Amino acid sequence: MADEQPQPSFQIEKIYVKDLSLEIPNAPQVFLEAQTPQLEIQVRNESTRFAEGLFEVVITVTVTAKAGEKTLFLAEAAQAGIFSVRNVPPADLEPLLAVACPTILYPYARETVSDIVTRGGFPPVMLAPVSFEALYAQRQQQGADAAPVEAAS
Repeated sequence: MADEQPQPSFQIEKIYVKDLSLEIPNAPQVFLEAQTPQLEIQVRNESTRFAEGLFEVVITVTVTAKAGEKTLFLAEAAQAGIFSVRNVPPADLEPLLAVACPTILYPYARETVSDIVTRGGFPPVMLAPVSFEALYAQRQQQGADAAPVEAAS
């Protein structure tokens, strides 16, 4: 049995908040106005190989709340994870880093954004689920690289 391939392995090593910010440029006046804000939400993800078999995956969620032209708040959370990926075929690596890892991280990012917005004095923001699989497929169709894997130098 000398020609047996090593088994692929995937493991979460660490989940953490890499960057977090909340800006309330028009405080305190915004708290005196009873306006329903319009939310603009952006989600992006990236991955980087930083050691043999170790990848950092970061999803960044940006929420901008506006009432008319006035910005009520801007919240941004970069939720990150360190993932151990070993013996995974190259064809499976990109979807793993662009779909599976962000899917694991997203619930943490949702909680982080909701928490920071609430601590800023606003009602919690409940972010809708995101299909990273659909985003990945869309990027593949556009010919864009969904999750560039950068080798550590």
